[in-house]
Amino acid sequence: MVSLAAPFVIATGVAGISEQLYRYAFNRVNKVPETSKEKQKYADAYYGYVDWLRNQPTQVWHLHEDDAAHKLAATYLAADVQTTDTVIISHGYKGNGETMANYAKMFHELGYNVLLPDDRAHGRSAGRYITFGWLDRLDYLDWIQRVIEDTGQDARIVLFGVSMGGATVEMMSGEVLPEQVRCIIADCGYSSIDDELVYLLKRNFHLPKYPFLPAVNAINQRKQGFSLTQVSSAEQLKRNRRPIFFIHGEKDIFVPAEMLAANYDATQGPKEKWVVKDATHAESFWINPAAYQQHVKQFLDQYLTYRLPQE
Repeated sequence: MVSLAAPFVIATGVAGISEQLYRYAFNRVNKVPETSKEKQKYADAYYGYVDWLRNQPTQVWHLHEDDAAHKLAATYLAADVQTTDTVIISHGYKGNGETMANYAKMFHELGYNVLLPDDRAHGRSAGRYITFGWLDRLDYLDWIQRVIEDTGQDARIVLFGVSMGGATVEMMSGEVLPEQVRCIIADCGYSSIDDELVYLLKRNFHLPKYPFLPAVNAINQRKQGFSLTQVSSAEQLKRNRRPIFFIHGEKDIFVPAEMLAANYDATQGPKEKWVVKDATHAESFWINPAAYQQHVKQFLDQYLTYRLPQE
């Protein structure tokens, strides 16, 4: 009887642990978690950027405003001097548009309109579950159209994201994008959520891929309707032809450097990369904001006028 019961006990344990893992990783959070200890030294500067953004003449934009279950929100900050150049900034895991205030100020200083969406299950947007950029990439297609409607057909759009946001804009690159989208900047995006979860299962929880990741995937397919194996920046980048600038911290142990290599090798368009010395995950800006802005500006100066070759 003991030997017959063992598989049931094991299966129940796997199911229970997998449900806990899913809730931990995918469930909506309504409060931005505290930053890691090594980034506490940037707290004063971070809140200075947030205060700056809150004092700007911003607008709140919405998608699906009459559908409570799918309503999305974004903060829009127009440039001081009227322009058709806009950056759409994609935030990180369990953040929101406001947590990207430092990047908003950087692009504002460069003369861009700035759009800061809150992803599904983040900030002011609806949603129960985090999609790790996969369904968000489709929402951003709608945000792109909203920018074009507001700015005009001569709009020039930059896609920018950090961490999960970096992966989101990388995954957007494989979609059919309007010609107004000129280039992409991705800071420390993962190559696939499958690989990222395997890495974090081992590093944070000391758990193997099998049987836990397939169980978490089954839960996600039931709740969100897609397989985690689909959520791949590297696969999407194989269809990309636009210029892309990859930024990655040299000492990133959350999204390891192997993922940068996979994404860089996958993309088919003009590409550049900058590995930032001594930077941990999503720390590249904070180590030297002026150097970060200069690298971004150099890339944009070269590629904002880029148009896809006619096939």
